[in-house]
This record gives sequence, structure tokens and C-alpha cells, in this order.
Amino acid sequence: MAARDSVPLSESHTEMTEMLLPNDTNNLGRALGGVVLHWMDICGAISAMRFANQQCVTASMDHVDFIAPIDLGEIAVIQSYVFNTGRTSIDVKVDVHSENPRTGKHQETTTSFLTFVAIDEGGKPIEVPDLACETEAEEDLRQMAVEKRQAELESIIERME
Repeated sequence: MAARDSVPLSESHTEMTEMLLPNDTNNLGRALGGVVLHWMDICGAISAMRFANQQCVTASMDHVDFIAPIDLGEIAVIQSYVFNTGRTSIDVKVDVHSENPRTGKHQETTTSFLTFVAIDEGGKPIEVPDLACETEAEEDLRQMAVEKRQAELESIIERME
């Protein structure tokens, strides 16, 4: 990797737009969970690859919250950004919102945290740049994601005890 000391959070911002079609719905006319997870994985991977300038693979997907359904014909907007890094890992926040094209109503539908690992041509993990927050807004965005992920991890531990 042509090493860079740090990469701005803004370089990882990714947005995808999908229309929910019949093949992606269940018998209630709502998005299949697996389809939404697929979109989230792709969007998150693009954020990670933009950040690292390397191929990245999915290592984990934290607790997924399906907050509201996406109905047939609605538009899904999937947004992601890198909020933390390790030596070879990249943590990405992914959110999905629905948009009703007839009414213009927007609604949060799904959220999760994904971890990706940057790999070389041989499939071995490689180091990634540090994350740089160039503005106060970026630092706030990063901090909110870190705090939310920590709260979710603590909640999981409590349920296990």
C-alpha cells in the first residue's frame, strides 16, 4: 500500500439508492431483511475501500436494528462512513432510510456497525491509514458512532449476564 498517514472521514462517505422491487419483498410487500443487509454490506464495503484504497472484506456486522419496514415501491437510501480504525480493520456506520416517492415521507429503517479488514493481493490483512476528522462536525459524527457502538456492546454484555 502506498502508505498515507491519515485519511479524512469525508473521503469515506458513501450513499447508495435502491428502489424496492417485487423480487426483493416478502409476502407482505416489505423488504426482505437479507436484501437490506446485502445493501448495507455493499455500501459499507465501498466506504472502507474508498478509505483504505485497498480491497476490503467484511469481518463482522454488529447488532442490526430493523426499526421500520421498507414497502414495495419505496426508495431505500443507504449511507455509510468510516468512524474508527485499527491496525488492519475499518469500522463503518451504516444507516438505511426509506423514502416514499408519492408522499415524500422519509423514515429511518435500519442501522448497524460493520467491521472490514483491508487485504493485499494474496488475501492477507494489511495496515490501513489513521482516520482524520477535519472539522468539528466530523469529530462529532465520529464520536456519536463510537458512543452508540459502545452502548450497544454494553447492552449485549448485560443480556448475556
